[in-house]
Amino acid sequence: MPALSSTMTEGKIVSWAAAEGDRVTKGDAVVVVESDKADMDVETFYDGIVAAVLVPAGETAPVGAPIALLAESEEDVALAVAQAKALSSGQPQQQAPAPSDAAAPPPPPAAPVAAAPAPVAAGTKGVATPQAKKLAKQHRVDLAKVTGTGQFGRITPADVEAAAGIQPKPKVAPTPAAAPVAAASSVKAVPQAAVLPPVPGATVVPFTAMQAAVSKNMVESLSVPAFRVGYPILTDKLDALYEKVKPKGVTMTVLLAKAAAMALAQHPVVNASCRDGTSFTYNSSINIAVAVSIDGGLITPVLEQADKLDIYLLSQKWKELVKKARAKQLQPNEYNSGHLLCPTWACLV
Repeated sequence: MPALSSTMTEGKIVSWAAAEGDRVTKGDAVVVVESDKADMDVETFYDGIVAAVLVPAGETAPVGAPIALLAESEEDVALAVAQAKALSSGQPQQQAPAPSDAAAPPPPPAAPVAAAPAPVAAGTKGVATPQAKKLAKQHRVDLAKVTGTGQFGRITPADVEAAAGIQPKPKVAPTPAAAPVAAASSVKAVPQAAVLPPVPGATVVPFTAMQAAVSKNMVESLSVPAFRVGYPILTDKLDALYEKVKPKGVTMTVLLAKAAAMALAQHPVVNASCRDGTSFTYNSSINIAVAVSIDGGLITPVLEQADKLDIYLLSQKWKELVKKARAKQLQPNEYNSGHLLCPTWACLV
């Protein structure tokens, strides 16, 4: 399960575009995942055959968990299916399998599987993780001669480093946490918020991932100090410009987003943020996020470099973003890179 946004902790499988037995090529969209922001197509990074789907449509999985297995060839499919059955049966695992360009073929067990996977003898067909392959190429290590100690004989980065004679970095023992100080008897415990009883006859419907994200963001926004500033502005020149460019497809939303970007360029401190209470972070670009209502929630597509694009390119970009937003096909950088959030001026569009 890939992380499709910086805040995503789990994803829901909306649908599989590839079925078991299908041959896929690097770059093919194989699955649609619902993140906390939008539904997104997920592409495969490898060529191979979809040997087993581990998480069917409608179910969720945490980020980093395996959702399917790919096999390099027809001969590896049966081995991958056996591995999928082992995973679904809940056998003890030392770690989650790392993504690979093929399913790791499990050797026939001569004895019951122990909690720690036994290493595979060198020279057998052990599958290396992508990081292990990278290290092997870097240190000129022949993977065929490396003993895999990972699950099902998978060759790990540590195996490659050991074969290259690289000493592992010593692990720093965590500092024991200090024992909690007993609270003084005079300090009163903070009362927890009361849980409202269920309404008789009501139906409870869990949030979708997007609704949960909107709710979380709205609650967090309560901690941000807010104040309002208003100025009357004579918009005769803006109205005249709008009438001139409207036939060319430029909306008032784009004009006002462009105006906001130009204002930020003149006042960089407004385009900055303070997160740690000790310093300002000045953004190197001016990205304007504009709220768009979609089915089941709200999303904020971002007009990147809005101060540098002319209104015609900006308008074209905005139409593409709105279309992708309503089709739930926005990429993470298209909705989470905004610096200034603007409402949609629907009454003016």
